[in-house]
Amino acid sequence: MARSLEELCTYLDEVTDARVDGALIQVALTHRSFAYENGGVPHNERLEFLGDAVLGLVVTDTLFRAHPDKSEGHLAKLRAAVVNMRALADVGRAVGLGDYLFLGRGEETTGGRDKASILADTTEAVIGAVYLSAGLDAGTRLVHHLLDPLLEQSAALGAALDWKTSLQEASATRELGAVEYRIEEAGPEHEKVFTAQAVVGGQVRGAGTGRTKKDAEQEAAAAAWQALQDLPVPDAASPGPSLA
Repeated sequence: MARSLEELCTYLDEVTDARVDGALIQVALTHRSFAYENGGVPHNERLEFLGDAVLGLVVTDTLFRAHPDKSEGHLAKLRAAVVNMRALADVGRAVGLGDYLFLGRGEETTGGRDKASILADTTEAVIGAVYLSAGLDAGTRLVHHLLDPLLEQSAALGAALDWKTSLQEASATRELGAVEYRIEEAGPEHEKVFTAQAVVGGQVRGAGTGRTKKDAEQEAAAAAWQALQDLPVPDAASPGPSLA
């Protein structure tokens, strides 16, 4: 752990306007690799499970109220744009969660402090710990603090729509041809992580990770779509993602 637990707890107290339980936050920061190397101390997977539920509730409630005219399917896509591994990992990086992690030696030496899957899981675990120690209001304030910028961006950019379709349309309008996806997988069978690269016009334009091939491809497509916006469209204005 490169930074003090007290520092993170102070930050969470300020953000949530509540007193968080430092012992629970420590568990939220403890990866199972550390637990296994230190006599089976509690680790963050149960808190991650709880935090995922709190996160889903707060984001769903926010989207439901903010978009009264949108269909269930559209709301689900908006939620998926925010509640995914890449987005949550970016949030974890912005807060600096990697500096507070308790990791086993193997994860420490292989870059675990910046690994997307670990950061995303830890972000959810911290949300769960805040909820458990200070209640739903505190958990809600933390989720809004962390994710409101992403919620606003996704609504403005259409980021929750079908990115693979949108990318194919963007590629076609720029006369770059069909999109190809290259997939790699890592990890044991019960917790595989997939990495996808979106190749457009013979170049890798975006990459993404996910617990399924579909999620990884969608994230790669989203990144590639953003990259293509810097390329000119022959005889036409640059289109945005479709609303289908």
